[in-house]
Amino acid sequence: MQLKAMELQGYRNYDSVKLTTEGGVNIFIGPNAQGKTNLLEAIHVLSLTKSHRTSKDKELIGWDRGAAVIRAEMTRRMGDVSLELQLSAQGKKAKINGLEQRKLSTFVGTLNVVLFAPEDLDIVKGAPGVRRRFMDMEIGQVHPGYLYDMQQYQKILQQRNNYLKSTDIRRASPEMLDVWNEQLARTGVKMMQKRKNFIVQLQKWAEKIHAGITGGTEHLAVEYKPSFGTADSMGDQDQSSLFGQFMIKLTQSKEQEFRRGTTLAGPHRDDLGFAINGKDVQSFGSQGQQRTAALSLKLAELELMHEEIGEYPLLLLDDVLSELDQTRQTQLIETFQSRVQTFITTTGLESVNMSRLKDASLFHVRDGQLLR
Repeated sequence: MQLKAMELQGYRNYDSVKLTTEGGVNIFIGPNAQGKTNLLEAIHVLSLTKSHRTSKDKELIGWDRGAAVIRAEMTRRMGDVSLELQLSAQGKKAKINGLEQRKLSTFVGTLNVVLFAPEDLDIVKGAPGVRRRFMDMEIGQVHPGYLYDMQQYQKILQQRNNYLKSTDIRRASPEMLDVWNEQLARTGVKMMQKRKNFIVQLQKWAEKIHAGITGGTEHLAVEYKPSFGTADSMGDQDQSSLFGQFMIKLTQSKEQEFRRGTTLAGPHRDDLGFAINGKDVQSFGSQGQQRTAALSLKLAELELMHEEIGEYPLLLLDDVLSELDQTRQTQLIETFQSRVQTFITTTGLESVNMSRLKDASLFHVRDGQLLR
C-alpha cells in the first residue's frame, strides 16, 4: 500500500498544498506550529474519516473557509485508487474513484494507517480512555462495521445516561429502562467480541516483537479487561450468552447508576492490562519497559494489519523518534525500512538516526507551505 500524492484545500492552516511522494520514507521537518502534524492528521482522517486529535470536524476546516477537502492517489494490491473526502458544516462526503459513497463505512479501510505519536507512549501507563481509543481506531480500520456499532453504542449510552440523570429511581419507568438496557447490551456485545478477538491477535505479534527487542529476556502479555467478567470467562460465548450477562450486570447496578447518574458497565469502561514476566507493567514497570511495551504494540499493529488485509498499512510517526532512545529507534526503523511507506515529522534531523534510513525524502514545512 502506498500513498502517491495528496492534495489539501482549506484544511487547517493549509490553504492549498500538494504532496507528491517518491520513496518509502518521507520526512517533514520544520519548527513547531507550522503544520507538520496537520499533514499526518489529514492522512489519518482520509483513512478513518475522523481525526486522532479532535472530535470536532469544524476544527479541521481552515479559518474563513466553508469546507475542507482532502484528495489522494494511492496504490493497493488490486491497483490504483483515488480518494476524496470533503468536510463541511453539513457533514462529510466521501468518494472512491469519483463515486460518492452512501455510507462512510464503505470508505473507511480503503487507506489503512498506523499512527505512532508521543501520546501513544501513554497507551501502557495512561488512562483507560487512551487504551479504548487505541482499540477502537485499529479495529475500525480492518472491520469498518465496528465503527458503526461504536457510534450507535455511544448514542444509546448518552440517551441512557441522560435518563439516569434526569429521573429519580422512584419515578423511573421499568419499561423505559428495559428498552435502554436491551439496546445498549445488543450493541455493546458486538464491540466486546471484536475487541477480545483483536487483542488475541495483537498479543501474538506483540509477544514476538517484544521478545526480539529485549533479546528474549522479557515476555509481554496483553489482556483484554471487559468491564464485567473477564476475557477468559467470555471464552467462545455466542452473543446471546454475553447479552444475558450484560443485562444481569445492568440490573445489578441499577440503584448505584441512578445515584451517580451514569452507566457503570459496558465497553465504555473496558480496559487493557499489560504484564512483563508476570508483573503488571502499569504499576511496577520501569519507564523503559513501558515504552518498549508501547512500541511493541505499534509494531504489532503493522503485522496484524498485514495479516488481515494482505499488505502493510502506512506508518505515521508524529515527532515520536525524539522520544525513543537509540536502541528503540533503531528497532523501529529496521522494522519499517523497505517494507512500510512511512511519514515522519520532526523539528530537526539530529533527533533521527539518519544513518539507518535509506533514500529518505525531505520536505520542509513553513507556515502551511511545503518545500523540497
